[in-house]
Amino acid sequence: MPRSAYVLILLCATGTSAAVAQGAVGSTAFNPAISLILDGKYTSYSGLAPELTGVLAGGETEGIAEGFSLGESEIAASANVDDKFFGFVTLAAELDEDETALNLEEAWIQTLALPGGLGVKAGKFFSDIGYQNVRHPHTWDFVDAPLPYAAFLGGNYADTGVQLRWLAPTILFIELGGELLRGEAFPAAGASSNGAGASSVFARIGGDLGVDHSWRFGLSLLRTESVARQSMLGTTSVLFDGDTDVGIVDFVWKWARNGNTRDQNFTIVAEYLTRSEQGRLSEGAVSLDYDESHSGYYVYGTYQFRPPRWRVGLRFDAYEADARLAALPGIGPVGADPDRVSAMVDFSNSEFSRLRLQLSDYDPGDGSGSTTAVSLQYIMSLGSHGAHLF
Repeated sequence: MPRSAYVLILLCATGTSAAVAQGAVGSTAFNPAISLILDGKYTSYSGLAPELTGVLAGGETEGIAEGFSLGESEIAASANVDDKFFGFVTLAAELDEDETALNLEEAWIQTLALPGGLGVKAGKFFSDIGYQNVRHPHTWDFVDAPLPYAAFLGGNYADTGVQLRWLAPTILFIELGGELLRGEAFPAAGASSNGAGASSVFARIGGDLGVDHSWRFGLSLLRTESVARQSMLGTTSVLFDGDTDVGIVDFVWKWARNGNTRDQNFTIVAEYLTRSEQGRLSEGAVSLDYDESHSGYYVYGTYQFRPPRWRVGLRFDAYEADARLAALPGIGPVGADPDRVSAMVDFSNSEFSRLRLQLSDYDPGDGSGSTTAVSLQYIMSLGSHGAHLF
């Protein structure tokens, strides 16, 4: 894939186009692109549904419900505000025990014409740390989030704030960026530091090897503060006050013959995550110091072997739960080192529809035996939507 195409995909995915960046806005540029994503599943477990253990968990960590269920149904709208700004908003509707919750998932504006390769985004958005975090669930290559993302970030980390990024004018793809965020979403809480309780930095480099291969390597660091953050330790709800650091190393490699991804393509994605937390842990009248570190990783490959868009994929993900995890009285020791193997096959009749079958084997690592999960999923997109990320 030529570097120009690589950069264009990135810019389109974030709502920016080269033409608009130069101030040329077409007659339809201000008409909002509106789309609706439908996500449904059927899941069967051989035993109890897997639970995250050995870490302070939060966010959307309950996993996929057994039987028929709906995932996030998203309503998204985007358009150029004018020749200088682009706007994007996503509402996510979820059905939980026959009650429908409508959440504001993202709502941000972004500059289009700053000089020197600079760009600014402001509002509520998925942080640009790592590779997986910025992706909406309907763009995932597997039914569920990798284990370390679920355990350390609650699935995806989204917060309100401002982002600054810089794209270098070089042959290689080089991008640097940073974010200052409110610090309200897990693994942060309480919006400390006068509503600026989280921050991140990220750096990426990428390029092409001929016309068939492209790659990207990234480093990210997220730092958050928490005030009375509610987390789950085993089956007990506890409060955490302190600091959390999440570091991520990611790598992506893609192959497509002659750069044509429509017929055949192959992708390898890998991320390594670490999370360290220092502070106080409390439950009721009991309080104690808490200072723990955890690490995890995932690696997967997908291969589109036959048009129109038949794919297969294999993923391995795991995280290490610190054996020194401080247990509050009455809870006892918790945690092990869980891992999971997942295989999937999906069919996309077009870029707007996808059917997927996934088989997973989850080992909690505590000697209690593994759990097998079988999932059938459909993802349907109604209306226009922007290009997907690299």
